[in-house]
Amino acid sequence: MSARTLSSEAPHRAGFACFVGRPNAGKSTLTNALVGQKVAITSSRPQTTRHTVRGIVHRPDAQLILVDTPGLHKPRTLLGERLNDVVRTTWAEVDVIGFCLPADQKLGPGDKFIAKELAGIKKTPKVAIVTKTDLVDSKQLAEQLIAIDQLSKELGFEWQEIVPVSAVGGSQVSLLADLLIPLLPESPPLYPEGDLTDEPEMVMVAELIREAALEGVRDELPHSIAVVVEEMLPREDRPADRPLLDIHANVYIERPSQKGIIIGPKGQRLKDVGTKSRKQIEALLGTPVFLDLHVKVAKDWQRDPKQLRKLGF
Repeated sequence: MSARTLSSEAPHRAGFACFVGRPNAGKSTLTNALVGQKVAITSSRPQTTRHTVRGIVHRPDAQLILVDTPGLHKPRTLLGERLNDVVRTTWAEVDVIGFCLPADQKLGPGDKFIAKELAGIKKTPKVAIVTKTDLVDSKQLAEQLIAIDQLSKELGFEWQEIVPVSAVGGSQVSLLADLLIPLLPESPPLYPEGDLTDEPEMVMVAELIREAALEGVRDELPHSIAVVVEEMLPREDRPADRPLLDIHANVYIERPSQKGIIIGPKGQRLKDVGTKSRKQIEALLGTPVFLDLHVKVAKDWQRDPKQLRKLGF
């Protein structure tokens, strides 16, 4: 009899999962609900997640590391092509892929495009996650579950699980973690207990500013905003019990005409962006912050490899 059968404890598992789905399928909201703290940028604008923000779910017997890939889409720009390469590489490297499909929208060409790509990745187990279940009745939900099952049959692969969840209502979220964990390899924890994400703080701060800057400019600037945190330094000559962190950040847009949109009448929009993101940054870093924001033009940055590199893509 092996030592393992004597001990009732299951082996510790740890590994990587990524959520995929068309824009607005609820991927980032789900990441945040699982981790229990805001780590991925969520916005009602499609295509706001650019960085691989990992949320980490710690459990006594397991560690689930969530890799948030950008949405896969038909590329129109150089940035689009880079995002798609990042997506495919990530899919091949993770231990399990969760495909998010909103309960309130019929399967469309975008979903089929992604499912077809997934069918080509043979080894990685795939879980279908039906999101936003709080928006539909049970009949609609049942129809969606059948359609999703059908989709994999047509493409010749099988879902390991099909799980309905509502991240907003908190329904089934821990059940989802229970189902993802057995698909991970046996492994000791890969990150220290306190970590919620391994994203460098500067990148997370930039994401929070970018999210605040995107709110309210729905159609004018869908994703021609990039934020770079130039420096984060503790203010000198402050007493130890009253620290202050100085953060200097630039918001980059593509055209001079967009500057007015971000700054707003009498600078009010930029002020609001600063106030809103400062509160979230303080909550994230646990320290008072002085935020210095500037808007700069980086002409056509989405199409220019040099600029893309400078802005961290």
